[in-house]
Amino acid sequence: MGRRKKEPKSVHRENIASAASGLFMEKGIVATSMDDIAKAAGYSKATLYVYFKNKEEIVSILVLESMKKLYCYITSALEQQETTKARYDLICQGLVQYQEEFPFYFKMVLDNININFENQNYLPEEKETYQVGEEINEKMKDFLISGIEKGDLRNDLEIMPTILNFWGMLSGLIQLAANKEEYIRNSMALSKSQFLEYGFHMLYCSIAKER
Repeated sequence: MGRRKKEPKSVHRENIASAASGLFMEKGIVATSMDDIAKAAGYSKATLYVYFKNKEEIVSILVLESMKKLYCYITSALEQQETTKARYDLICQGLVQYQEEFPFYFKMVLDNININFENQNYLPEEKETYQVGEEINEKMKDFLISGIEKGDLRNDLEIMPTILNFWGMLSGLIQLAANKEEYIRNSMALSKSQFLEYGFHMLYCSIAKER
């Protein structure tokens, strides 16, 4: 216990958040109590409240960290390639990797992110998560504008509606493939990756300039 007291606060928060993440994925957020988290992390419940005010704060930390990961995936994809199609392909691969690494938070981020910061009833991590999302959208905006300027993408695209539709269609396709992998394999004789490759190509064709 003496060694624990000497460790930085960030180490304790990380240990607790990691334990909570496993429980959330196994049992769901609602069914997981602070007692459960304390036991899994190896802390007393009283000690848990020293590092986190409540369960919602733990959730917000985990969602923020997963969003930062997504930002890194998208940024890496856009920096690795120059051609529009190659960059698009890497963005898709990055989203698949994100879903496979953070399936629980992938779905959570799609379901709901707080965008109301006019009052004080929000966690700092919620606002930072929103800001990271806006930074990702700026990256996508640059990607679309670059593709239009190169003559690869349709010049009649409305940028912000296209970005939101882009996220909706791609994330929906990825979630569908994850949920229906066995059905896709049995009914279509396609692997999940083959199914996704086909779907990604269809979506790209919807924004690509006709040749």
